[in-house]
Amino acid sequence: MEKDAFTDERDRVLTRKDSDKKWAWVLTGSGHFFNETIDLINKLNFVDLFVSKAAEEVLVMYKKKGKISSEIKIYQDNSSSSASVGKFYKGAYHTLVMAPTSSNTVAKCVYGISDSLATNIFAQSGKCRVDCIFFPCDTAPELKTFAPSGYVDVYPRKIDLENVEKLKKFSQTTVVLSFKELEKEIEMRGECLKKSYF
Repeated sequence: MEKDAFTDERDRVLTRKDSDKKWAWVLTGSGHFFNETIDLINKLNFVDLFVSKAAEEVLVMYKKKGKISSEIKIYQDNSSSSASVGKFYKGAYHTLVMAPTSSNTVAKCVYGISDSLATNIFAQSGKCRVDCIFFPCDTAPELKTFAPSGYVDVYPRKIDLENVEKLKKFSQTTVVLSFKELEKEIEMRGECLKKSYF
């Protein structure tokens, strides 16, 4: 899945058919900017949300269970085959957003492991050439992140940072390193669409 001339999709103009598609958003077990992410998801129009088993726990920890808009269809990680990924083969989505993404999910995605809803969706979206915006939680040697008990200092391991660098080489995958960058990429992507995304 390395970048090549064929898959430099950032400057691609979306077709009218793409404008009828939806956002696919994957939540994993990372709490990094979790509250802000839920708020951003709730502002989007035409979005399906895929929630990993770990993300279910994080929703409870951050008291966001039941705080997701009723307009959003939620898919949970409750089957080994992740049957809901079939929607990618039907062309239901113009963009996949993986945010926030745990170091576990990043590592599995980098090494091609697809044994959960989150990693299965990343793999299938790549096979279907769906553009991906990926926000990993481990983006710098030192970070402050908001935990349920308040802000904490985090020191990502060398391997976590290396995996993020490897992820940047994947085709049709834009890796953002901050929540502001995530917002900007969502906005830029939305501006390419033929309908309002907020």
